[in-house]
Amino acid sequence: MPFWLEIIINIAFSYIASVGFALTINVPHRALNLSGISGVVGWMVYWFSNRAGMGRMLSNLAGAFIIGILGLFFARVKKCPVTVFNIPALVPLVPGVPAYQAVRSLVDGQTFKAETAILRVAIVTCAIALGILLSTMITEMFYRTKRFYKQKQNKL
Repeated sequence: MPFWLEIIINIAFSYIASVGFALTINVPHRALNLSGISGVVGWMVYWFSNRAGMGRMLSNLAGAFIIGILGLFFARVKKCPVTVFNIPALVPLVPGVPAYQAVRSLVDGQTFKAETAILRVAIVTCAIALGILLSTMITEMFYRTKRFYKQKQNKL
């Protein structure tokens, strides 16, 4: 399959997944498109990072970080809560297959295989949470620094 076709397929399905989940959790219609765009950008960062050999954990961290930054930006633009953009955008990054494999291995009695899959799910979940946390912290530091220097300039 040509590389450009893989990119188009990934963009289409990550947008559909993000907007579909956003519809499921009743995101306001004015925020649906931006939720989908945030999901596409986060997934493409993950996909390109993973193809570049960064590994699953760093790829998820980078994707979640970008989703967090975009969610904070879109929340200021649309005057909506950040979760309206972050939660649907994170859906493509959620490790569904390893979670399914972990439960399936537990049911089959294969505890070692289940432990490996659970560890994989935990690592990816922690990477996603850390990416959102870092994006929130860095954005907050940026706005506080900007406000500080603006106040300092106004005093002069």
